[in-house]
Amino acid sequence: MPTLDADTTVTAPAPRRLRAPARDHRILGQPGFVLHSYPYKETSLIVDLFTRDFGRIGVVAKGAKRPHSQLRGALQTFQPLSTSWSGKSELRTLIDAEWVGGMLPLEKTALLCGFYLNELLVKLLARDDPHPVLFDQYVSTLNQLAHNEPAQTVLRKFERALLKETGVAADLTRCTSTRGPVGATQDYVVDPERGPRVARVSDTWPVVSGKTLIDMENEDYLDPVTQMQSKQLMRFLLAYQLGGATLNTRQILIDLMQL
Repeated sequence: MPTLDADTTVTAPAPRRLRAPARDHRILGQPGFVLHSYPYKETSLIVDLFTRDFGRIGVVAKGAKRPHSQLRGALQTFQPLSTSWSGKSELRTLIDAEWVGGMLPLEKTALLCGFYLNELLVKLLARDDPHPVLFDQYVSTLNQLAHNEPAQTVLRKFERALLKETGVAADLTRCTSTRGPVGATQDYVVDPERGPRVARVSDTWPVVSGKTLIDMENEDYLDPVTQMQSKQLMRFLLAYQLGGATLNTRQILIDLMQL
C-alpha cells in the first residue's frame, strides 16, 4: 500500500450534487369551458377545454364517469368553470372543475348555435395557443344567445372574431386590386388569403357589395342585404380555412333556419 508523505495534499472528493425533484406543473383556478368530451377507458373522459389564458387544451378527467364523481356534474358544455390541472404534455390531468355560475342556460336554437361555436373552436384553434380576446368574445356570444339576441348577427360577429384572432382575416375595407378603400356601391369578392378585390364576371366566389364589407367591419348587421351576403361570405371563408371539412352543426342550422 503506498504511503503519503507530510507534504502531500489530499483533495476530498467533490460532493455529489443531488438532483432536484421535478416540479409538478400545476395550473389552478383557470376560467374555462368544456368544448367537447368523449369516453376514455372505463371510468374516465378526455375533455377539450377552452381556457382564457392557455387556449384550447386537452385533459384527462379520471373517474369522471363514476356515478358519484364530483367532476361528472361539472363537466357540462356552456357552463363557466374554474378548472385546475397538472402536467405539461399534450394531455394534462384534470385536478378539479367547479361550476362558477352567472350565465343562463342555452335552449332550443341557441343551444344548437352553441354547439356550432364549439365545433368551430375545436376545428380551427390549435392547442396551447392562448386567445384571451376570443375567450371573452365566446363568453359574450353565449350570453347574447341565452338572451335571445338575433342568432344571425351573433354568429357572424363571432365567426369574424375567430378569423381575426387566428390571424387569417383580412381588412374588409381595403381593396387589394385598387389599393384604395372599398367603395360602398362597388361589387367585390374576398380572396381568403389576400382580402377584397373588385368582382369580375368570371368569378365563382361569393360576390358582395362594398357596403356589406364595410358593415361587417363595423359589426353592423341591420341591413337585410348585409345579413344575406355576410352569411354567404362567412360560409365561404370558413370552408376555406377548414379545408373543405364539413361542420355537422352548421349543416343542421342551415337545414333548420338558414343561419
